[in-house]
Amino acid sequence: MTDPTTGPAVEVTDASEASAPGAARPANRPQHHSLFSRLQRGEVNVDIIGRSKLWYTISAIIILVSIVSLIFRGFTLGIDFKGGDTWQFKTNGHTTADAQRVLSDNGIGDTVVQKIGESQIRIQTPPLTDAKQSQVSKDLESTFGVKAADLNPSSVGSSWGRSITVKAIEGLIIFLIAVIAYISFRFEFKMAIAAIVALLHDLIITAGIYSLVGFEVTPATVIAVLTILGFSLYDTVVVFDKVRENTARLGSTSTVTYSEAANAAVNQTLMRSINTSLIALMPVAALLFIGAGILGAGTLKDLALAQFVGLAAGAYSSIFITTPLLANMKEREPRYRSLAAKVARQREARAHQAGRVPAVAAAGVATAAAGEAALAEGSASSSGTSAAPVRRTPARPQGQRPAARKSSGGRPAKKRRR
Repeated sequence: MTDPTTGPAVEVTDASEASAPGAARPANRPQHHSLFSRLQRGEVNVDIIGRSKLWYTISAIIILVSIVSLIFRGFTLGIDFKGGDTWQFKTNGHTTADAQRVLSDNGIGDTVVQKIGESQIRIQTPPLTDAKQSQVSKDLESTFGVKAADLNPSSVGSSWGRSITVKAIEGLIIFLIAVIAYISFRFEFKMAIAAIVALLHDLIITAGIYSLVGFEVTPATVIAVLTILGFSLYDTVVVFDKVRENTARLGSTSTVTYSEAANAAVNQTLMRSINTSLIALMPVAALLFIGAGILGAGTLKDLALAQFVGLAAGAYSSIFITTPLLANMKEREPRYRSLAAKVARQREARAHQAGRVPAVAAAGVATAAAGEAALAEGSASSSGTSAAPVRRTPARPQGQRPAARKSSGGRPAKKRRR
């Protein structure tokens, strides 16, 4: 703010500057702070709980797109899950189109041919008979000029992939049950419900993005998904601990609602959540965009994509989903509903009082001004001339005779006789 009498206010960032007597004040330096730096110093209070409908809408749109992709596009399952045969060898100057032509000549469809790095090709086919596998190997040797030992052929049965899927689902169910039990015991059941909703939110979004991109689902993908569940839960528990601390003292004499106390808790842990998420995303982004994208390490992309999307979704849900959902559930309880109504009445009364006092003062000033104006107008009209200053003789007390006028010599003047 700028005071017209003193000029622009100077922001003092050090307490010693403000308290030291005789210290020279710094010149009026412009204070330009970015939003990030203001968040770091706690100068910004984001209304996260009050905008919960916006966050729910954003998540609902992303989840809807993910579900549609999962239904109509599905996953691109790797060989570990659906079984098949693979070959990996050097290109020797050839392209993936040459490998695809070899497979087409042998009548093999539903294949995956991808380039690994700058000098290798990987082929994946459905399960083949021994004779067909031998024929494909001979054609690849003649086309690409490689030896049989350099083709690295391998066969994987689909039963192994099914067992991995079953074990992953069993582990996920056990993990969710353990999460509900721990958070219910450590905090409360409604916090556990909010945490589980956030975990499912992260899982669906990660699976949907994986389906949209079309990356193969491999055992590395399963490992990455289990990893992001732990990260999302870790950040959520930190926020919940601050929420519990802020809301533990709420009572009938409180001046804030549960939602406001929870919103303060989210803001107090906001920069911690952002910093933690950024630090976790940086190495994963390096794996995804540099390792898999630029350097061509294709074996890293299955792990890196799931971790990158899951970490980003987990950071978002721990801030914008779990606490608003918890606040919405808690505000329905009679205790906090009555507290919210009481706080609203108190604020309305204070606002009404603050608006009434200035109005009364303004009315008094206007009445006094009107009285003075009327007195001046009456004096002017009685004299028939312009208004002049009026001498008023102060009223004397009852029974007191007027004082005798004094002559120029200082003695009382004598009355004249007629």
